[in-house]
Amino acid sequence: MDEIDRALLRLLQINASLTSEALGRNLGLSASQAGRRRARLEAEGYVRSIQARLDPAKLGLTVQAFVQVQMATHAPQQARAFLRMLDARPEIAGVWTLTGEADYLLRVWCSDLAELNTLIHQALLPHEAVARVHSQIVMDQPKRDAPLPV
Repeated sequence: MDEIDRALLRLLQINASLTSEALGRNLGLSASQAGRRRARLEAEGYVRSIQARLDPAKLGLTVQAFVQVQMATHAPQQARAFLRMLDARPEIAGVWTLTGEADYLLRVWCSDLAELNTLIHQALLPHEAVARVHSQIVMDQPKRDAPLPV
């Protein structure tokens, strides 16, 4: 990977819909050269997917929260069932495993506090593998999800 590849990846993180022509203009390459580089980077797995970033507010998702989950058990069967439940919940946008007191950190988008309350009290807390849940509601996000430092 050279500096042109890195510049191409930076551009794609900002706007993944750039055409080969637009990439070429920005990189000082022909459209075909830019297109071949992009195709190679995609084939090599540097670009995992092309996605659209939607506006949560326009979709009625007004509550963003981070929910820490501490497990009561790490038995494989219960842990797999817990992860399947998380995967099936569309309001859970991201899941991370952590070091420290909490085992998982969930990024959640809900339409309102009642929906967040339902998720916590009817899905997470009743699960047999869960010992404790701690939620933090996002008040503002001064820095939006940023591109990776390429």
